[in-house]
Amino acid sequence: MKYYKLLIGSFLLLTLLNISVVSAEDTAPLNVLGATTIGTATAKMLHEKGYPFVDVRGMKHFNNGHIPGAKHLAVHSEDFTAENLSAIAEKDQLVVFYCNGITCMGSSIASEKAIEWGWTQVAYYRVGIPHWKELGLAIE
Repeated sequence: MKYYKLLIGSFLLLTLLNISVVSAEDTAPLNVLGATTIGTATAKMLHEKGYPFVDVRGMKHFNNGHIPGAKHLAVHSEDFTAENLSAIAEKDQLVVFYCNGITCMGSSIASEKAIEWGWTQVAYYRVGIPHWKELGLAIE
């Protein structure tokens, strides 16, 4: 009986660890080296100040609702280039990247690329449009 309990306990522990690993793989990183991770309060403030927001989701998602004034530049397309990003924000200008929240890797990838291309003020809005909507903020 003692060995049976040990076996069941070990199985449960391994199952929990496996679930954690799978969940971690589907979650955007907390931080991107060289970028500033921001929450919704900061995103709202930056939006009100007129800083450029870049929605890096696919066009279908963008057309279904985005942060007002956000520019569309899908990270998983051939359009996501330094040249196209420079039409939205200069390299020394603050730029905010967002996507579908913590289960979307797009904004972290876009932030990494922008830093690689020489952008110096990158805001990584990790929680993205889901949290923006959850707080009842405007979308268009």
